[in-house]
Formats: sequence, structure tokens, C-alpha cells
Amino acid sequence: MQSGIYVGISSQIALERRLTTISDNIANMNTVGFRSTEVKFDQILSQTQNENNTKIAFVSQGNDYLSMRNGELEQTGNSLDFAVKGDAWFAVQTPQGQVLTRDGRFSMSLTGELISTKGYPVLDGGGAPIQLDPRAPTPKVGQDGRIMQGERTVGQIGVFTVDIDKGFYRADNSGIIPTDAPQAVVDTMGIGVMQGFLEQSNVNAIGEMTQLIQVNRAFESISSLMSTSEDNFSSAMRTLGGSQ
Repeated sequence: MQSGIYVGISSQIALERRLTTISDNIANMNTVGFRSTEVKFDQILSQTQNENNTKIAFVSQGNDYLSMRNGELEQTGNSLDFAVKGDAWFAVQTPQGQVLTRDGRFSMSLTGELISTKGYPVLDGGGAPIQLDPRAPTPKVGQDGRIMQGERTVGQIGVFTVDIDKGFYRADNSGIIPTDAPQAVVDTMGIGVMQGFLEQSNVNAIGEMTQLIQVNRAFESISSLMSTSEDNFSSAMRTLGGSQ
């Protein structure tokens, strides 16, 4: 009887974890460059056996992973708006270290530095801040990220790939701090920079709302079953105690 309660508790912990990620996804459904978080749950078999000599299955707390589905591209016409084509990321330097992001809403500081919406320097392929000439013509950026001002090349926007499956942490600017070291893209086949575009959030609003309802119902159902199981256990204890 008690093992059923423990299984129920493990399920509630897992569902609470999923509720947190769904809520975060919904909150960022209009955030530029945001990629939704999904959770993978595994079954854990306890070494403890029940009265039928079968092992008890618990659900794990789950492991987060990013949905790699691309968001829709919006053409803005702004010369300092950028989107990444393909499975890659921009990089910005923050107090937390190097952060990867798909949010390409960049601007130029008064001193000509290319910066993110939070004011962090945008990095080139070598990990250095990008310096523009504020007195030169409007920057033109090619698919390889090379920045031209007039007839002069002034820098190159870095584009990076990384194995997200090895782990990550969330950061500002729809960004992530990966556990694995990112690698600058050298061969731009299938990967590039699109000037005058922004990638929108890849959150499927209808799908997330549907999951939110389903998870809430599952949580309530498990709570009801646990309450019934606990009442039955207490009733059995009272009956057994009264029969002595």
C-alpha cells in the first residue's frame, strides 16, 4: 500500500517539473530567438519488491533538453537585426561568461561596438568583440557573417555550433550556457547569417496550453488516488488494530 504512495509522490515531482517548463515556455512564446524546453522522463526500477515479488517502478525527475525546431523568420528590414540560418548560434560576452543565443536584435554603441539588447558585446568567430566604425556607411553582412562598411571589411559575426545534449543553463537574451565548449563554424554550408531578419520563438502556444491542461489533470488525478490510497491504508490499520 505504501509503495503506491511513494510511486504517486515520484509522479507528482515529475509532473511539477514539467509544469515549470511548460509555464516558462508559455511565458516566452513571444520572446525573440527563444527555444522551448522539453523534459525527458525515465522509468526507475526500485530494488524493493512488493508483496507480489515484483519490482516497483518510479518515474525519474526528468532531464531538460531544448527543442531544436526553428522558429518562424520575420523580415524587419533593420540592418542590425540578424537571424541564424541552420543549427547554430550567435555568441555574446556576459558577466556569466560566453552565452549562445538566437536573438539577433543587435545595435551599435556610441563607440561602434556591436552589442546585444542587454548591452553585451557580440563576438566574432575567435571570441573577440566586434568593433564597427560609427562614422562609416551602414554595415552590410553576408551569409558568412562578414561585415562590410563601404568597401572595407570591418569584422565577421561569429556563428557557433554546440552539442546541447551534454547539458546547458538558461541565460539572458534567450541564451544558453552550454556544458560542452562551442565551436566556431568554419564551413558555412547550410549555416549562415541573414541580415534584416529575426527568428521568433519556436514555442507552439496551442500545444503548450494543451499540455498544461493535461499535466494539471494528471496531477489532480494522482493526488486523488493518493488520498484514496491513504484513507484505505488508515482504515485497514484501524480494522486490524480493533481485531486484536
